[in-house]
Amino acid sequence: MKNFFTHFKSLFQRFILLFVILLTFFVLAGCSGNTTTQKDLNKIAPISKLPVSVQNAPTTVKEAYQFSLSNPDALKNVPCYCGCDAAGHTSNYSCYVKEVKANGEVIFDQHALGCSICVDIAQDVITMDKDGKTPKEIRTAIDQTYSQYGPSNMPPVQ
Repeated sequence: MKNFFTHFKSLFQRFILLFVILLTFFVLAGCSGNTTTQKDLNKIAPISKLPVSVQNAPTTVKEAYQFSLSNPDALKNVPCYCGCDAAGHTSNYSCYVKEVKANGEVIFDQHALGCSICVDIAQDVITMDKDGKTPKEIRTAIDQTYSQYGPSNMPPVQ
């Protein structure tokens, strides 16, 4: 009988060890440090598509440029309030992308590399887009938040 309990105890300990190992594996897989969701992966361009000057910029700036490539309509929907209309910018998107040629080549605008208002607007758009806000809700929020900094480079929403 003693031999039976010793054998049972050994099997039970192995089962617990296996359970702990599997549990640890699943917890680590879920907390791998990669907080990017599948939705995010579909919404942001790879960093390799950016010029070196942008690749070396702070994270928020890189993210704004990446988002502009993958979501041009989201940033074309909102104005910028930094005064860049004098540079011919017609939306927040213009702060990042100067031109997209017919062959798909993107000519970047370096303006947002040094403008925190442009980047803050894009970061707010990214957040609201992830939160499921509509383009109209996003535009309204951007207008309300940033109109204190200067004139819009887009006509007001009717």
